[in-house]
This record gives sequence, structure tokens and C-alpha cells, in this order.
Amino acid sequence: MKTISQEEQKEQIAYMTRVANMLCDSAPKAMVITYGCQQNENDSERIRGMLAKMGYTFTEKKEEADLILYNTCAVREGAEQRVLGNIGALSHEKRRRPNLLIGLCGCMMQQPHMAETIKRKYKHVSMVFGTHVLHKFPQFLYEALIEQKRVINITDSEGVIAEDIPIYRSGDPKAWVSVMYGCNNFCTYCIVPYVRGRERSRMPEKIMEEITDLVSRGVTEVTLLGQNVNAYGKDLDLGINFADLLRKVNAVEGLRRIRFMTSHPKDMSDDLICAMAECEKVMPQLHLPFQAGSDRILSAMNRRYTQAQYLDLVQRVRDKIPHITLSTDIIVGFPNESEEDFEETIRVLESVRFDTVFSFIYSKRTGTPAAEMDDKVTDEEKHRRFDRLLEVQNRISREINDACLGQTFELLIEGESKTDSNMLTGRTPGGKIINFPKAEGLSTGDYVNVTVDKTNTWSLTGKI
Repeated sequence: MKTISQEEQKEQIAYMTRVANMLCDSAPKAMVITYGCQQNENDSERIRGMLAKMGYTFTEKKEEADLILYNTCAVREGAEQRVLGNIGALSHEKRRRPNLLIGLCGCMMQQPHMAETIKRKYKHVSMVFGTHVLHKFPQFLYEALIEQKRVINITDSEGVIAEDIPIYRSGDPKAWVSVMYGCNNFCTYCIVPYVRGRERSRMPEKIMEEITDLVSRGVTEVTLLGQNVNAYGKDLDLGINFADLLRKVNAVEGLRRIRFMTSHPKDMSDDLICAMAECEKVMPQLHLPFQAGSDRILSAMNRRYTQAQYLDLVQRVRDKIPHITLSTDIIVGFPNESEEDFEETIRVLESVRFDTVFSFIYSKRTGTPAAEMDDKVTDEEKHRRFDRLLEVQNRISREINDACLGQTFELLIEGESKTDSNMLTGRTPGGKIINFPKAEGLSTGDYVNVTVDKTNTWSLTGKI
């Protein structure tokens, strides 16, 4: 595990101080827009933390912002195209306000070909930096803002860990906590190991310090994050694994709920399953991507398990945690997926009966082995299979939710419902969303018991 040096930390603190001194009377506003996974959301919290230290406040309106920064995702082509479209549209705003700073960071920028595209075609972008140099953001901002330089830095490395970066969180009762970064699995379709680096775990004492501090600030639920979270500790040589870490976090006084994501099936040990069952604060929820049901496709994906092994793992989890809520990821239309291969995926859906499925049509990622594979499956066929998968899973999700009718769940109130301003929303221990009417005396962060009186495919409705 490589961490940034004390000298590097001091250097970035010095840059933060310089920017803060320059901006002390201006109170500039920043807008940080995040695409992608929870790890990106966590990175954006660190970016906002550094900005706040430098004197920035935050806005959701582009026309008010003095700095607009996109934290980008490279996992699927659609996210990249949205970023490029939004950045292109900002050229008009830059002409209207020449002092506006526009920046791009994150996984999409860690790809050399994409950084080169921004450099050549989007001259109004002042800062471009990748995932490995996030901790140097104060320096990049200083150079762009004070020295009027165009900053492009996509340093390639195995990845580092930068501790003690200030974090700006919204005051929610729940928080993301990264416990490790990177991935060693090299699934043939996935760009993550190339843009996030190799697996590297944070020291357990740093994780515990962060969680203890969060609880002191009123947080009662944490989600432990990692691209392959259940591989935690393998690189530390400290005799600690993810199951051990869960048990440590479970002992934190004042913390009420623990979740984690994302798990790779090959690293889901019996010890981890037992820790989930034993720790009363670990919620009965598991995101366990299987990606495809066909052994042939799983091998081509380099997933390193078979359908039978996956189904056996699910059964072992359910034996220990009977009321577990299961979700998964599925890729439809991997190169040369046959109809028989696809039917194996449907078989797994019907057998496991996931509560929730996140499904995607295969997206070619430049630089991955799958991008070089010959593919004779038409787009029309891929979309037909995708629609069929949704039809099957929507039925299963609705049947599972219908079985919740009349049941009572303890919810952590997360705020106002996104669909009805007269309703509040919260999540069950298993992570299901329940909307319920507002009531006097209730606020975000409270826990309340709600009985389900209406079911939908993707959410539930209830009453106190």
C-alpha cells in the first residue's frame, strides 16, 4: 500500500491556504456534478471538502457558479456521452463569463484517449485530472485560478491512498466510507482496474477514526465502499479481512446500521457470511453481481466462478440470513452471447429471485480485452433480450414487494419523497424504499416504524 508522504500533504495544505487567502473577500461558488458509482460520490465529498477549506460555497445553478467541476464515470458509454454533451454546452457560458473555471476529473479522465480528446476539442476546459491525483486538486486549482494555466494531469500509477483530506458532507444521517480502492480482477469488459488502479486497503485505524467522527456528528448509518469490498485487507499483511473489519465497525457505540458494496462472488467467504449474520448492525442486504448465467460467458468475462458456484453461494447466504435482500448486476449482449447463453441468465433470475436487478446492455470500453472480441450479435437482438430480462425481473420484484403488504419495518427517514412533497421516504433494513405521509415531529434522521399498505414494483407505500 502506497500512501502520500507528509511532504505532499503539507504542499497541498499550502496550496489550499494560498487559494483561501486570494479568495478571502470574494466568496466564490462551486458546482460539483457527479456521475457514476458511490465511490465517485465519495470522491466528490472530498473535492467539496477541499473547496470549502479554500473558501468556496456551493450552488446547484450553473449560472451562479464560478467553478463547475464534473467528476466523471468511464464504466459505460452513455455516461461519457452525457459528460461530453454538457461540457460542450458550457462553451457558451464560458464566452459569456470568461472568468468561469470548468474542470473534469474522475475515471473518464484517467483514460489517455479521453483526456486527449478534451485537450484538443474542448479548449474552454481549464482543468483535467484523473483518479490517482485527486489529492493534488488544491495545486491544480491554484495553477488554473491564480497562475491562469491550463492544467492536464492524468498521471498513471498503481494508485495511492491519501488520508486526512477534508470531507464536505451534507449533514445526512447516513454516509459513505471508502475502505479500499481499486480492483485486481480484470474482468474483460471492465475499465475499472485501468482507471482506479490496483486494490489497496486503508489502514483499519483510519477507517475507525472516520466512522467514530461521523457518529459524533449524528450519522447513524454507514455504507462501506470498495470496488471489491470483500477483498479488504489482502494487501495489508495485518491479519485482518473484511469480516474482521465488519466486526470492528459493529462495535462502534452510537452507530445503528452498516451496509457495504460491492462484493465479488469469488471473495464472498463463509467467514464474511457469518459476520453478517452475527453483527446486529449489519443490515440484511447484499449486492452480489453475477453478470451472466452462462458458464461460457462467465469464462469469457474472466469472472472466475460458475453458475453452480454462484447459486451455491446464494444458498449459503440465505441459510445464514433467511430474510436477506439480494440485488445484482447483469450485462446483456456480451460479445457473441448466444440465445442459449441468455436463457441461462434468465434461469438464474428465476432461481435466485433477486429483489432488485441493475441490468445493462454491454458497452464496449476502449482498452479492455472484450473491446477486441468479435461480436456477431445484432443491436436489435441485444435490445430484445434486454427487454425480456426486464419483463421477467419486474414480475419477480413486484411479487416480492407484494409479499411485504401488511408488514411493519423500521425505517431511517432520509428526507422528503422525490415523487410527492407530502410524503417522507426511508429504507427498510433490507434497503427497500418506503414512502409514507409526513407527520408532526418527524424529521430526517429519525427512526420510525411503518406498516406497508400499498406495493409497487420498485417501492412501497406505508403508514406510521
